[in-house]
Amino acid sequence: AMHYTPHVDLAFASVEHIMRDVNYGWFLRYVHANGASMFFIVVYIHMFRGLYYGSYTAPRQVLWIIGVAIFLLMMATAFMGYVLPWGQMSFWGATVITNLFSAIPLVGDSIVYWLWGGFSVDNATLNRFFSLHYLMPFVIAGLGFLHMIALHQNGSNNPLGILVGVEKISFYPYFYLKDLVGWVGFGLFFSFFVYFFPNALGHPDNYIEANPMVTPAHIVPEWYFLPFYAILRSIPDKLGGV
Repeated sequence: AMHYTPHVDLAFASVEHIMRDVNYGWFLRYVHANGASMFFIVVYIHMFRGLYYGSYTAPRQVLWIIGVAIFLLMMATAFMGYVLPWGQMSFWGATVITNLFSAIPLVGDSIVYWLWGGFSVDNATLNRFFSLHYLMPFVIAGLGFLHMIALHQNGSNNPLGILVGVEKISFYPYFYLKDLVGWVGFGLFFSFFVYFFPNALGHPDNYIEANPMVTPAHIVPEWYFLPFYAILRSIPDKLGGV
């Protein structure tokens, strides 16, 4: 935020300035961008485990609902962050996704103009997305705290459904060591992308500055949104999909 400029004429250049001129700016950007992907990988594993073991059932409904809220906020935060570099994918991704709200009967167009802050994706949109992208992680952290409180009402679920504490395995040293190994292993996986393939999970078109006059051949979201984008694309009628 010290070096980025949320303005349509300066955003793209300011990101390049961070990459080229700021000490370890390339490292900060690649950790930030790939860190989002890593966060989604961990959260998807967490969610699928919860689905598999039925962690959404009583008495943990509130815990699950808060988790869903965290996931939706994560998606919103990641989407707004993807717009900030102001490349072609940033601009056209913002245009496509915000236009989905126009499918809402009667008030859809008004909602879209309200989101944009005007009649197209422009400077006002970029500015508010930057502000919200900065704010949302703090909201997510707050919800994460509530998530932990809800968890400790009934404790963690487990594959065997054991409720008696005395029958459970102690955290230290067993789960402590397991988590430490997992943390180091995942750190190596993360570092592999940051240092060797930092752009593998992105899209090369985002290195082309945003141009409202030129539509890219393929408007592609980040990989962690592809399942939802596929669902939207599979429905031909606008009121039901894209």
